[in-house]
Amino acid sequence: MAIRTNHYDVAFEELLREVRRPYVAVDERRRALAAEASLKSFDFVVYSEQGANLIVDVKGRQYPSAGRQRWRNWANQEDIDSLLKWEQTFGDNFRSLLLFTYELTEPRWWSEHSLVWEFRNRRYAFYGVWVRDYAQAMFCCSPSWQTVALRADDFRRLKMDIFELL
Repeated sequence: MAIRTNHYDVAFEELLREVRRPYVAVDERRRALAAEASLKSFDFVVYSEQGANLIVDVKGRQYPSAGRQRWRNWANQEDIDSLLKWEQTFGDNFRSLLLFTYELTEPRWWSEHSLVWEFRNRRYAFYGVWVRDYAQAMFCCSPSWQTVALRADDFRRLKMDIFELL
């Protein structure tokens, strides 16, 4: 059983329980071995009624960030590479998803989101981006940190509300 200490992961898991969506939480402390390499773990496998089942990696961010940027969506290049390999490993009925879980830091931002989820005195908004789409539109943020991101316009175009995916 996975032990969740990250409040973003815990909030998403509670949302899955509340809407009664079947899922499996992954133990992130261990890396899986594929034929050619070790793969970074993801957070959840979620069984969807909307289409493909989901291989989910939760990315927790604040909305807006300390610099007042609203749609922070960076990830590590390794996240993208591993999620694409996981998608191949699981097969046709699975798609990899980056789930950006935004903690809404001020009430004035709540109205900008179709779903505001309250959990443990915090409020969250959940948006998914298919990893394949992210990979096609991403740019390198930091070569030394090996981070990538989407421009705000690309993120707004590609993001989907969580209930479009579950």
